[in-house]
Amino acid sequence: MNPFRYVPIAACFTFGVFVLTQMPVQGADRETTLRVATAQLPVTKSIEENVAAIHRAIGIAIRDKADILLTPEGSLSGYTPDFDQAEVDRQLERIVKRASSAKLALALGTCFVEPDDAKCYNEIRFYDGDGKFVGFHTKTLLCGSLTDPPKGEINHYGTRPLKTMQIKGITIGGLICNDMWGNPQCTPMPDGHLSQQLSNSGARVIFHAINGGRNGGEWSENVNWPFHESNMRMRAVAGKVWIVSADNCFPTNIPCSAPSGVLQPDGQWAAKAERKGEHVVVHTIRLD
Repeated sequence: MNPFRYVPIAACFTFGVFVLTQMPVQGADRETTLRVATAQLPVTKSIEENVAAIHRAIGIAIRDKADILLTPEGSLSGYTPDFDQAEVDRQLERIVKRASSAKLALALGTCFVEPDDAKCYNEIRFYDGDGKFVGFHTKTLLCGSLTDPPKGEINHYGTRPLKTMQIKGITIGGLICNDMWGNPQCTPMPDGHLSQQLSNSGARVIFHAINGGRNGGEWSENVNWPFHESNMRMRAVAGKVWIVSADNCFPTNIPCSAPSGVLQPDGQWAAKAERKGEHVVVHTIRLD
């Protein structure tokens, strides 16, 4: 009997075991990531100036290989119900085209007149990396005076129901400024704990576009900023969600009204912009 007769079979068996142990296991847990860029930008009433700032942020987000870019409240149109919708449409098409050419998704803050009802809304418009429009969030806790009837933006913008969307297979949501903290000085509307509603609906990441009032004075420094930041941190913990925030920085010599950055579900900042001036912060969110 040839002693080497079964060696090839044994060798093949050993090699097969080696190959199988090196192959990925089907269904094994894989880490889900979302690389976010958040842009603290100057927001003015000039669409031209706003567009230039957005394109600067897009350039940085593309360079740093972000999956999605967030811009502040009203960052395209300006924070006003009086704007040129046709120009917003033209510039929005160019912004989305440039971003999608690099597979960059967008969470774009702008005021917008929706064609289905001709009403103006204060929105975050979401586009995926292919440039497909996936939905929008409208500001819900609209600012207004505490008079009866109230005065202010509460009379100029519509609202629509809160909802979640999908970006890269991740459930996300949007909130705009006062939606997060329900400042009792700024709105007669009740705080519906919208971040918690989004969390209860399955959102893992909330994109928070901000354009808060500030003047660099004592109240801005010692009351508004701590109130805004504390609310963001507490609501991240309560909902066990990531919060990505972006504030208006115009004028650039005054500290922003709230932090721009990436807030973890434990209430700690993973990344944070400086309080003054134009900055783009990029961070990779790792989801369990």
